[in-house]
Amino acid sequence: MNIHEYQAKQLLKGYGVDVLDGGVVYSEVDAFTVAERLGGPVWVVKSQIHAGGRGKGRFVESEAGSGGGVRLARSEREVEKLAHQMLGNTLVTHQTGPDGRRVKRVYVEQGCDIRRELYLSILVDRTTSRVALMASTEGGMDIEEVAAKTPEKILRVEIDPVEGLQSYHARRVAYALGLTGKQVRAAEKLIGGLYKAFVELDAALVEINPLVVTGDDRVIALDAKMSFDDNALYRHQTVENLRDEDEEDPAELEAVRHSLNYVKLDGSIGCMVNGAGLAMATMDIIKLYGGEPANFLDVGGGATKERVTLAFKLILADPNVEGILVNIFGGIMRCDVIAEGVIAAAKEVSLNVPLVVRLEGTNVQLGKQILGESGLPIIAADNLADAAEKVVKAVKEAK
Repeated sequence: MNIHEYQAKQLLKGYGVDVLDGGVVYSEVDAFTVAERLGGPVWVVKSQIHAGGRGKGRFVESEAGSGGGVRLARSEREVEKLAHQMLGNTLVTHQTGPDGRRVKRVYVEQGCDIRRELYLSILVDRTTSRVALMASTEGGMDIEEVAAKTPEKILRVEIDPVEGLQSYHARRVAYALGLTGKQVRAAEKLIGGLYKAFVELDAALVEINPLVVTGDDRVIALDAKMSFDDNALYRHQTVENLRDEDEEDPAELEAVRHSLNYVKLDGSIGCMVNGAGLAMATMDIIKLYGGEPANFLDVGGGATKERVTLAFKLILADPNVEGILVNIFGGIMRCDVIAEGVIAAAKEVSLNVPLVVRLEGTNVQLGKQILGESGLPIIAADNLADAAEKVVKAVKEAK
């Protein structure tokens, strides 16, 4: 689960991380009031959407004026004007895709005397199964671009889970960033707060880009991005309450409500599978045979007929889907339940794309019998390779 910048800063401030004062607003009038409270002479008005690259983005509507989703203001009236231009308009960045995201709130923040821009993040390194600190002197840039062009400018420090974060970890990062004197002590405190927040809140990522050094040697999180492990949200009601459903894909949100694991992708072949590993293998073999998966969808081991029906509807709700592959290995999940769900959904939504089904495991013969007697144009497959080959071929022939 992702949250907005201002929400991340509120959380991090509670862990002693140095952030600038600001306020989130939903109207230009409130923007003027917040600017008055903060005092000048400089403010920053930031569009709040779940996407990076806001400063380099562009608004679709012409009345939003030139410039991206993060702009500088030098008077309360200018803050009000910028908020008016941003609110209700669609911001397109390299992370939103061409459709962009509609801005429904903006964050008005104090300005500061920026002397240097750095990069700092904490994440889980799946290769080593450890928490890792990543830092770079190239703040304000996409870290992927830095990694591609100048990988030597990225420092990676792994934290032993038993030892936890120690002072020498933070100092190593501070020195690598070229910090000195008071800046080092400020960085130690900030890194300690970030790590504590990361661990205690079950975060998946904390990214500060840029981390800035000011003229008076403060080390400030000028931007903040946080995402959380969905499986741990039951332990953090305060964090879960920060969810902004308007920023989430409607299909993915509907899937979460019904305990389905669904992620929309850019391909044309919808996938319904039981088990995350089998789902990944299914997507891989679709690509191997020349197709592109339209989604990741794991219905789980104990799905009911109703959940299977909903899963099928989620797939078909994607206008890019030109064919569907159902791949079920029945262990806990029974093949006859899958078959009944597929038939119910296909009849309900008027199936008009090729459907390939591969069943194996518990009650497989009964499942195949149910599908065969359904009267639907279902293409049966004997194994995973056969299924992938058939669905890719069927989609090509249907064009």
